[in-house]
Amino acid sequence: MHLRNGREAKNGDPIVQLEGGKIVAFGVLYGAEPGNDHCNGNIAPIQPVPQYACLCDCLHIEDVKVLLAENGLDKRPAGL
Repeated sequence: MHLRNGREAKNGDPIVQLEGGKIVAFGVLYGAEPGNDHCNGNIAPIQPVPQYACLCDCLHIEDVKVLLAENGLDKRPAGL
């Protein structure tokens, strides 16, 4: 099981799900079974309550989108 950037995926990993270069979900991976990189597993939300924001530790979502695009992570790998 591998993530978009080729990193091995393991249950318990904190992940973000991308769609069209946008983050559409984030949380902890669970229920994924080896042998499949598509429609495999679930994302458990990790922030059910408001979180205090220390702005020096935050990025605007538009800036994250730019970072994804600059590193070629805004699109699925060819053939997948």
